[in-house]
Amino acid sequence: MADDIQLRDVVADDLPIFFEQQLDPAASAMAAFPSREREPFMAHWAKILRDDRGVKQTILADGRVAGNVVCYEQDGDRLVGYWLGRDFWGQGIATRALALLLRQLPDRPLRAYVAKHNRGSIRVLEKCGFVITGEERSPADEHGEGTEEWIMTLAGAP
Repeated sequence: MADDIQLRDVVADDLPIFFEQQLDPAASAMAAFPSREREPFMAHWAKILRDDRGVKQTILADGRVAGNVVCYEQDGDRLVGYWLGRDFWGQGIATRALALLLRQLPDRPLRAYVAKHNRGSIRVLEKCGFVITGEERSPADEHGEGTEEWIMTLAGAP
């Protein structure tokens, strides 16, 4: 179990690690988010890093890059999201990292979309005070199927 969890701004050297983490088929299935090839992945992160409105943090667990946690605006909502490399699952790292991010974000409400089958991520959000406030089906993927998702909301003052 990682004892020291810290957040810092994402730097270019983190991106190859994030890229490898998102290639993991189990992680992609759990998040219901398809892996990207290197060039589209790097272009996506370049766009994220250019957006000064969002918060983009690297999660460090005992000094190692464990993943990332972000807050961004979409369709008028402020959303949070995170991705953790599989080596770091099941240790409470995502919960502690999200809690650290939430301390930086005074505005509420905040929302997150989570695949209904992703029990670990649902639990992370619940531990940080998010509650289920809706549901929807994400747009169809290449197989013609969408993902059933919970919309979870953190309301009130931090």
